[in-house]
Amino acid sequence: MNKYEFVKNALYEDIGRGDLFERTIIRAEYKANVISKDDGVFAGKEYAEVLLSMFELKAQFLADDGERIAKGQKLISISGYNTDILKLERTLLNMLQHASGIATKASGFAALGEEYGVAVLDTRKTRPGLRVFEKDAARAGGVTNHRFGLDDALMIKDTHLKAIDDLAIYIKEARKKIPFTTKIEVECESVEAAKEAICLGADIVMCDNMSPAEVAEVCDFRVKSGKNVLLECSGNIDEKSFADFAKTGVDAISIGALIHQATWLDFSMKGES
Repeated sequence: MNKYEFVKNALYEDIGRGDLFERTIIRAEYKANVISKDDGVFAGKEYAEVLLSMFELKAQFLADDGERIAKGQKLISISGYNTDILKLERTLLNMLQHASGIATKASGFAALGEEYGVAVLDTRKTRPGLRVFEKDAARAGGVTNHRFGLDDALMIKDTHLKAIDDLAIYIKEARKKIPFTTKIEVECESVEAAKEAICLGADIVMCDNMSPAEVAEVCDFRVKSGKNVLLECSGNIDEKSFADFAKTGVDAISIGALIHQATWLDFSMKGES
């Protein structure tokens, strides 16, 4: 679903069979501002632009995606007809608040990643129908997107491994059936499983729910093995434990919480008298 279809569906959800206010008011020129009531990081601009363009409204954005914003800051100045601006108010605010909440949460992890020289990745733990929207917001916050879906990379999780008899044979045969540029990632829950996946030629090995000491052991093994493999770790890693995992030598840390635990920022629309 492209941005236009996404925004159109979101608007339709709110309008339903028609805005009753539009039936009861005379169409007239109107101005309004979107104001932040929180400190954070702004996101969702591209989606807001699509929504505003549907009604040919004039809008001046006073913040860009990824920019830090402060409580009381004016974010967008909008002018056009009253019926149009008020019709899209809730849809506009919902998108911006949701996206900015994710961007704010992601920015904190992105700062930690930069401090320790580790890539921070989001995950597929997104709300149904909002995958692209939420990942766009995470990227605005400064993190790197992991795969968008099952067609991005061949990721062998613990549940997949239960269906595979011989991982070595599987990886060899899988290479013949997937695109040449596609990576194979294997999720491992133990040090020994990670070492095996490294030796069998996985492009990426995920250390899932391991301790920092275990991840460090896997990283040391990679160096000794001479294998050109990327190492990722995941599993309930938060701001407090991030440094312990980042110092192990791992290449990337994936964190689902930067999306599914993000809290919306509080924005409001105020009409000019």
